[in-house]
Amino acid sequence: MSSSVQRKRIRKDPAARRAEIVDAAAAIALGEGLECITLRRIGEELAVRPGLISHYFPSAEDLVAEAFGSAASAELDRLLPAERSTGSPTGHLARFLAHTSGEAYDAVSRLWINARHLSRYRPVLRDRVAGQEAAWRGRLEDLIRDGVAAGEFRTDDPPAATIQILVVLDGLGAHANTVTPERPAAVLRMPLTTAERELGLPPGALNHTD
Repeated sequence: MSSSVQRKRIRKDPAARRAEIVDAAAAIALGEGLECITLRRIGEELAVRPGLISHYFPSAEDLVAEAFGSAASAELDRLLPAERSTGSPTGHLARFLAHTSGEAYDAVSRLWINARHLSRYRPVLRDRVAGQEAAWRGRLEDLIRDGVAAGEFRTDDPPAATIQILVVLDGLGAHANTVTPERPAAVLRMPLTTAERELGLPPGALNHTD
């Protein structure tokens, strides 16, 4: 006698489903660009109907902003954790600069360029970009202030030092995404030399060997 028992369909917890949608959108944002995120595309990626995606994100604009925010936040937490239980401020800054300069960071650089361009026309994304800029700026400034308090850095203006370092990183990221992406060693070291100069560190103090 044959069995006609059907497999029971498992419904995902709403929070887990939403996270799955955002993760899929963030992956597309990093790999292909924010313009490629649509409700239909995410539905295809997750093998669900677009209507399910729209249940969580009625507007594709909301999903695009969420995807950018998720990808940028995850990268910030990886590069510059808010909680630093071990290591010195100098060591943490050296690691941050090492991992924000080079091919491994190019995808994130492209994402930021993409998001800033699109945010001119998309208010929801513009707000998310502004929030992420403040988060990155705040996280780096906190590290610099910790370094000053520890006697490792010397600067009377941590906010200005922070902005100068981030501006150089942004410029290097933009240059890496041009049609002539060659980066001489001196150019690759610009974020380090800027940070060493602004924080009163000797040349080479921010070299990272990990």
